[in-house]
Amino acid sequence: MEFTVDAMGEKCPVPVVKAKQAMSTFDEGTLEVLVDNETSVKNLLSFAKSQKCEATSEQLAEEKFSVKIVKTAESVAALAAETAAGGAGIGPRVVVVPSNVMGHGDEELGGVLIKAFIFALTQQDELPETVLFYNGGVKLTCEGSPCLDDLKKLADAGVEIISCGTCLKHYDIEDKLAVGEVSNMYVIVEKQMKAGVVVRA
Repeated sequence: MEFTVDAMGEKCPVPVVKAKQAMSTFDEGTLEVLVDNETSVKNLLSFAKSQKCEATSEQLAEEKFSVKIVKTAESVAALAAETAAGGAGIGPRVVVVPSNVMGHGDEELGGVLIKAFIFALTQQDELPETVLFYNGGVKLTCEGSPCLDDLKKLADAGVEIISCGTCLKHYDIEDKLAVGEVSNMYVIVEKQMKAGVVVRA
């Protein structure tokens, strides 16, 4: 069977998310994803590799590319075996968000990246147990944050959302908290010390 996803005009990580969602709807077959840039092509090829699937790409026009991902019973079995082996004995997964932007350099780009990062968290097969926000990161859990919908989705799925109380007070936004709970640095350190995996945004 063949399936097609049109991700033309979509920004990272949406093409990969759409591909992942589409592949979850069938057991075996070929998925064609249409994108408009080479970065998305590379991301999709990397995604296919992570799923143990064969993939090819082709440029159809100046700004149109096709990536075909082949899902087989063998690739499904290989991925399941790797997931089982990798997940054995891993403790809680904790994500740390110390800023309302991601990376250094361009603030506007940093805002786009952190929004994409939080969205990508909601699309993971294994959600983190806890997401910790401190310093400027607490602004993301407050009213007006561009990440609120995704953070609320994580919270509804059982993910613990924790914001540093000292940080909220410093920015004078204690009354603006819109998702999760307020805690302190002791808890923030404790969560990381007990974690099996810590991911920093």
